Amino acid sequence: MRKLLVGAAILSLVLSTWAVAQAASGDRNPNNLPREASTIGPNSVAGTAAGMPPTAQVRFMVVNADGTKARSFPSAISFTSTRLATGTYDVRFGLASITGCAFIGTIGLSGTSGTSAPGEITVVGRAGAPNGIFVQTFNSAGGLADLGFHILVAC
Repeated sequence: MRKLLVGAAILSLVLSTWAVAQAASGDRNPNNLPREASTIGPNSVAGTAAGMPPTAQVRFMVVNADGTKARSFPSAISFTSTRLATGTYDVRFGLASITGCAFIGTIGLSGTSGTSAPGEITVVGRAGAPNGIFVQTFNSAGGLADLGFHILVAC
C-alpha cells in the first residue's frame, strides 16, 4: 500500500509540473498558428520555443514630416514614403506583402537631438497595395499635421 501511495504522489507531482509548464508556455496552440483560418503569408509559419518563427522579419522606416525617408531597415531603395496631403502619408516596404504583419507607429524626429511636437498617429494597411501602410499624423488638438514618425513592421 505504501508503494502505491508513493507512486501516486510521484505521478501527481509529474502531472502538476507538466500542467504548469503547459500553461506557462501557452501550449494550447503548439505550432503557434493563428486561430483564424488564414494560411497566407507569415501567419502560417510555426513558432520556435522562443515564440518567433524562424523566418520572422522586422522592418522599419523613419519618415520626416515632409514625407521623405530618413532611414530604413533594411536600407532598401524600394522602401519609399510619400506625403499625400497635410498629415497623410503613403509608406511602402519594397515588393513583399506585409498584409499578415503587425504595424506599429510613433511620432518622432529622425535625428538624435530635439523633441517632436506632441501628437498622435494612425497606421493601417494600404488598400490595394499589399506592401503599403496608410499613415496619418495629428496634432494634440486632433487636426491633421505634418509630423515625423517611425514605423515598425513585424511579420
